[in-house]
Amino acid sequence: MSRMPSTHTLSRETGAELSRSSSVPMQRGVDPHRVTAEQLDRARLAVARSAAGAEDCRTLLDMLGLIEGEDGIAPVRR
Repeated sequence: MSRMPSTHTLSRETGAELSRSSSVPMQRGVDPHRVTAEQLDRARLAVARSAAGAEDCRTLLDMLGLIEGEDGIAPVRR
């Protein structure tokens, strides 16, 4: 039976520096807590694909803060 080398062994052999953190990399130069326009569009599409119908979609988008308010800004972008 073949044995897979451990992460420690791989990093030592390749010289790669492996992070112990399991967090997602942050965008550089951008507030990591700010939702981008692209993220907002992708979230809206994901909700629309999963919704049972138009009214269900609108309700879900509203509950998640993905619909623009009276000021033209979605609550998740504030």
